[in-house]
This record gives sequence, structure tokens and C-alpha cells, in this order.
Amino acid sequence: MIRGASRRLAALAVTAVAGLALTACTSSSSAVTDGDPLFPEARLTELVDALPAAPGTENSAARLAAGLVPPTNTWFSGLVFGDTPQPVFPLPLAFAATESGPAFGLPEVTSTADVIAGPFQPRVAVDLGAAGFEVSAYDDLTATLAFADASGNQLADVTVARGWPYVALMATAALDAELTEAFEPASDGVWSATVAGEEYGLVAADATLSDDGRRLQLPEGARAAFFAVPEEGPDLAELAQGGEAAVTGSSVSYRAEGDRIETVLSYRTVDGEPTYLAALPHQQSAGAQCGEGTYPSIYGPLALCAGTSLAFALDALPASGRLDLASLSGEDRAALEERLRLDAAEEPPPPGDTYFGGKWLYRLANLVQLADSLGLDDVHASLTARLADQLRMWTEVDGCAARDAFCFTYDHTLRGIVGQTASFGSDEFNDHHFHYGYFLYAAAVAAEADPSVTADLQPVIDLLAADVAMEGESSLFPQRRNFDEYSGHSWASGFSPFADGNNQESTSEAVTAWNGLALWAEATGNERLKGEADWMLASEAATAMAYWVEPDLETFPGYDHGIVALNWGGKRDYATWFSPAPAAKLGIQLLPMSPVSGYLAGDDERIAANVSEASAEGIDVQFGDYLLMYAALGGADRGELIEQANSLAPESIDGANSRSYLMAWMLSR
Repeated sequence: MIRGASRRLAALAVTAVAGLALTACTSSSSAVTDGDPLFPEARLTELVDALPAAPGTENSAARLAAGLVPPTNTWFSGLVFGDTPQPVFPLPLAFAATESGPAFGLPEVTSTADVIAGPFQPRVAVDLGAAGFEVSAYDDLTATLAFADASGNQLADVTVARGWPYVALMATAALDAELTEAFEPASDGVWSATVAGEEYGLVAADATLSDDGRRLQLPEGARAAFFAVPEEGPDLAELAQGGEAAVTGSSVSYRAEGDRIETVLSYRTVDGEPTYLAALPHQQSAGAQCGEGTYPSIYGPLALCAGTSLAFALDALPASGRLDLASLSGEDRAALEERLRLDAAEEPPPPGDTYFGGKWLYRLANLVQLADSLGLDDVHASLTARLADQLRMWTEVDGCAARDAFCFTYDHTLRGIVGQTASFGSDEFNDHHFHYGYFLYAAAVAAEADPSVTADLQPVIDLLAADVAMEGESSLFPQRRNFDEYSGHSWASGFSPFADGNNQESTSEAVTAWNGLALWAEATGNERLKGEADWMLASEAATAMAYWVEPDLETFPGYDHGIVALNWGGKRDYATWFSPAPAAKLGIQLLPMSPVSGYLAGDDERIAANVSEASAEGIDVQFGDYLLMYAALGGADRGELIEQANSLAPESIDGANSRSYLMAWMLSR
């Protein structure tokens, strides 16, 4: 069928594969459904069993098949959790599921001064006669929904995939479905409809469509695929051919090559035939060989290519746990030593929740590193002992049996580690990578400063690592809870109860998480964990710059800011969850300015403009310390910055920061 299109698609796929071969890799991270786990399951089971059980949550995974690990913090979490399923954004399509069937549409992208929007619009909906659905399978890039009637009889499986411009349907019983739009015959087994000025296609070799184009009949086992046709690119027939090669699963692989880290996103298709895939802007600039047309998106044009994989390579970002103070002058060193002794003498009370408690540990860890770099042995010994004692308390396996804070539990329903004292919805799995990144970093510093502490910390710290970065099959944790392999960044919301999909604002804390993970892997000699952490670190930093800190906004002329503070699946905001202040909108992309944060350097003029907008209400504000540290990356006068830093009020110094570290950062630029 569609022989001309078939030949062209196959030829394009060969061309794409030839281009991608330069960055293809052989070592791989396993898909959710196969592969050895990163941490041995028996060991994890032993550790989990020793932890007290979390109270659990009322918001269980209501629409998830039995036996699957609940997929919190994913692009499709909104389909699984909550009383009502939410739209999701696999891209380039937006997708939703009702009780009766799926709906989808190509988002209409608009921009205003503060918002770039591409919301879900149900251009085409399919009534399967179902009474409900559940997510029956998922892996790195795909999610499959099983629809059933009121008696529980299975009707159809519907599959969507990241970067795949199709919605695939397979009839698990003889199917008689109703379409909201009338489709007209285009060729044998191919139909089209125009909706809101856009062309949509349907390909189904074994289907029958009623004369009015609204009733689709499929025999059991038959497949159909719906898709949107872009204004420029493959035509209806060519895209129909790609739809016949339905995606049935996926995997992701990565490999370090010198100072580059290569990623391959692989899609399993029917008979291994080529389909069409859409590459994000950061993938295109990193070598994804796609030039077959584009779809619009809130992140910029998505480039189409033919094949079964997307491959690209990003610059590695070496993990770092200390500032380079080797070039300090004698005068600067003396001033920093004096400041450090003052900070070391202070002992603010440690918070008992995992976010502010983690930041407290991180602050102390950086003081430990400064004391070591400056050769202040007495200060270093005192700070190291303080850090080790606090971490030992946090990592007591049965600590929550004795106290209500400073300890961790395991949620047997949602399969993950939860701090006994919740903050920012951490009991609903919000922000786990932000929280646990601070612990991983602090534990790595403690282990470097006093290797004897490692064995005490490792059982629980390894569980925190598994919670956010599990790789391979496990019944105790999802694979890479927060990290989206296609988007190249993390998602922060556990249940994603939003019509705009999942979201993330604090990219810098996500980068800090993978930096801390890499340092912990080094401290414990876990080479596989180090490889995964390095890959996520490079990707998170690259996408933080591409979509938040220094985004290309050329295709969004209505947007009136240099940064994006909060990215979602279906919109991008100049806003935060916690403050309308301009300093907060940039500051949340900067904190805690860890030693690895040199990746934020780039265009000096862009940095100056970002700081200028963020400091419209002055510099002595929340996150003013981080604005000054960021300005130092853009070539601003160091002396003036230090003078401004010295004048900051105590409340303008973040809980993860200290005047010592702030001064050291300035002096090390």
C-alpha cells in the first residue's frame, strides 16, 4: 500500500541512519521492562524492608494496570493519578483520554508578554464505546492505554510516544468506533479530515469507514494510526506510511566519547519499518539529522526525520564539588579565611524536612570544602565532624521509628523514599530530585573528607539515589523517576494534576541533583551510576540553558523576557510557584550556584540583561546573592560585586548559601 511513499520513507530512513551512525552507541541504559537494575534488587529489598513504612497517600495510581510501578513525575503522570485524567503532551501532538476513548490535536502556539502557550485542543476524538481506561504499559518514551467497556472487556490499546506525531490504536476486540470529525477517502486505507484549518490523517489497512466518514470499524488485531499533517514536510500519503510502522516500545542508550556524551532514542516499530520522528531544538543543534519538515511547538520548531531513532551528542559537564581557589592573592585568601571562621562559628538550627534540611547540609558541605582548600585544618575537622553527625542522624535506617523528623520512610504504594517531615508536597513525590540532590552532594563531600563515614551513610543515601535515578528493572522504584529522556530534563510534579502537563522551574537544583549523584557515585566507586549521572548532568544543563536561561525566543515575538522561569508540557511561563518578584524568576534558575554552575556562563550581554531585569526591585532581595554570583559569570566587575555582596542583609543570603561561599565564588571567577 502507498508504494511511492513507502520507497521515499525507506530512502529517507537510510539517509537518516547514515547520518546518525556518527553518534550511535552500543552501551545502553535498559528500558523499564528489561535489563539488570542499577542497584541489586535483593540489596534494595533488604534496605527498604528495614525502613519504617510511610503513611502513604490518598491519591493512589487510580488508572494503572496491576504490577506496574507508579510513574510519578513523568510527562504522562496526569493520565494515571487524580480523580480526573489530565491532558499530556507527547509532542508534537497533545493528547487526552476520556472514559470513552482518546482525543488529540496539534497545539496552536501563541505568545503573550509573559506566556508561550500550546494547550490541548481536542481536534479529533475517538469514542470507542469504552467505560474507562488504564495505563497498561510504559517505557522510556512510550505509554499505552488499555480501554475497556463497562463489563471489563478489552476494546483497544492506544499508544502515544515522545516525539512521535501519531496516536496508534490496536483493536483488542472487533471495534466499532465513532469519530468526532468526518474523514474522507484519500487512497486505499487512508483518509483525511480538515479541522480548524489543519489536515489530519487516518491510516488503517483493514478498516471500514462509514459513508459519512464518522464510524470506524476494525476487526480484532487490526491497527490504525491518526496523525497531523504539517504545513511543510511529508504529505498525507508519506505520513500514512510512517503510521503503518506503529511504535510499540522504546529504549534509550548513552555513551561518553571524550568530552561528548551521545544519546540514542530508539523506537520499536511494527516489523522494524521506518516511521517519522520529531526532534526538539536542542536535539537538532546537537546533531539529530532531521530535515523533513517541521511541526510548531512551544519550545520552537520540531524537525521531522524518517527512521526509528534520534541520535545526538552534548558536551559533557564534569561533576564538581569544590571551587578552585588556587589563584587567590594573599590578601583575598586572608579575607576569605576570616569570613570562613565567622561562618564556621555560626550554627543555625537544622531544619527537619528534606528540602530545607538538605539545603542546610549542602551549605555545611561547602564550608567543609572551603576549609580544606584554604588549609584550615582545625576548622575543617570541626565542620567535617558536624556534617558527619548530622548525616548519620538523617541516615539512621530506623530513625523514623524514634522521631518525627530528620529521617526517611518508604512508601510501599507509590514505591519510593519519603522524608518523614514533608515539604512542598514531597509526600506526593514533588521535587524529590531537588531535595535529594542536596543530600547526595553533602554525603559525597562527607565521604571525601572522612572516608570512614561512607559505610554509615551508604544504605540510605543509595536509596535516595535509587529513588531519583534507578536504571533498569526494579519493583521498588521507577526508572529515573524525574528525568525525561526525550525532553532531556526533569519534571518536578509527582502526580501532575494540571491541564498543562507536568512542569519544572528549578533547573539549577535539578543540575545540582545530578552533580551530587555523580559525586556520590565517585565516592562509592559505582562506575555505572557515575556514567548515568554524567549523562543526566550534561543533558539537564544543556536544556536548562536552551529552554530556561538563554532560550531562543525568535519564533515567539509576543514574549517579552530574556528567560523562561517555568516550563510545562503545554505552556511556558514568566512566573514561579512562590513569588511574583523578578529576582525569584531568575534566581530559581540559579540556586544554589554549586561548583558545577559554570555552565550558566555564556553570552555576557545576555547575562547582564537577565540580571538587570531580575534586579528591577534592587539587589538586596531574596536570591540577590545568586544574582550577584551569576553576574560574576558575565564579566561584571568583581570588586563591585563583592562590595554589593558584603552589603546584603542576612535575609538576602539563601539557606543553601553562606557569605564565605559567596565570597569564594566571586574570588574564584
